[in-house]
Amino acid sequence: MDHNSTTPLDCRVLEAMTAYLREEYGNPSCTYGLGVAANHAIQKARLQVAKLIGAKDREITFTSGGTESNNLALRSAVRAMGRKQIITTVIEHPAILRTCEDLEHWENCTVSYLAVDRQGRVDPERVYRSLTTRTAIVSVMTANNEIGTIQPIAAIGRLLSTEDVLFHTDAVQAVGRVPLNVAELGVDMLSLSAHKMYGPKGVGALYVREGTPYRPVQTGGDQELGRRAGTENVAGIVGLGVAADLAQQEMEKRAGHVRALVERLWGILAASIPGLFRNSPEQDCLPGTLNVSIPGVRGRDVVRELDRAGICVSTGSACSEGEPCPSHVVLATSGDEERALTCIRFSLGAANTAEQVDQVGEILPKAIAALRKKGI
Repeated sequence: MDHNSTTPLDCRVLEAMTAYLREEYGNPSCTYGLGVAANHAIQKARLQVAKLIGAKDREITFTSGGTESNNLALRSAVRAMGRKQIITTVIEHPAILRTCEDLEHWENCTVSYLAVDRQGRVDPERVYRSLTTRTAIVSVMTANNEIGTIQPIAAIGRLLSTEDVLFHTDAVQAVGRVPLNVAELGVDMLSLSAHKMYGPKGVGALYVREGTPYRPVQTGGDQELGRRAGTENVAGIVGLGVAADLAQQEMEKRAGHVRALVERLWGILAASIPGLFRNSPEQDCLPGTLNVSIPGVRGRDVVRELDRAGICVSTGSACSEGEPCPSHVVLATSGDEERALTCIRFSLGAANTAEQVDQVGEILPKAIAALRKKGI
């Protein structure tokens, strides 16, 4: 129950990848048969990913994943625009926040970290009012990885459409889970990752709208339309393409399934755990995501207890799992450190069942009672 961290590889995706790990091993930059076949496979995947988000195939650049895509977006924007201000929110993924910190330290950038409301949403008007003549890029995530809040990206895009500033969204959690169209969102760049939608780890993409100022960060060969040098991960890219295709076909069914499971889980837990607080919004929330705070027990300890029972959940971002600190997202939305230390995140996927939800509903109250008895 931790699909926001990663999803299992779909067997159909694995089947498509296998040939490119064995027989079709050519370098896609080569002009003989093996290379041409690999190149064709990449172009097919480019079309599949583009179709999922309403883009043109030449606007898709394959990367090693969401973190690299986010890095490319921010670092390229600062270079290409020749400006030093970035606007983002306080609840972004570390792939954005730590890149901003790095740019502040090494590139003399200034970063405006905008606050969010108690549902985790940023005010589009506040984003707009934060613009200055030094702004290179605005970066606001589409859906939050910890509490699931879906941001008003299209509203922000409309406000920024007449301004000389780039607009990026980290859509890693949202792509393949909710319908997205880059033209409707009004974004110049968008990050996505395969392993959040039943594809392989280690591959993702950055959408770059045609005509957007862009300066490569990684140089070398002319791969990926000159935006990202290096021999492509052909098998991974094929897997991403198939995962994107399957997501488009099955998105509505998957979303309905996990929404029903989340409401079942919330109903069981709310009835059996006194004082339980729901951090995830009930409306405009990523399907399958339920973040709750349990008074009197630390989230990390609950995760360990459930793990002993064979149940995988998280305290928030997997990138921060080992750190003894409160969730920066829940802290930003609640202002309550206790709630931020006691939160756990359930994120359900296509293979989860009502029986599994009921199992959690039976095991979790007992685990909490045991922890409270120990005084943890």
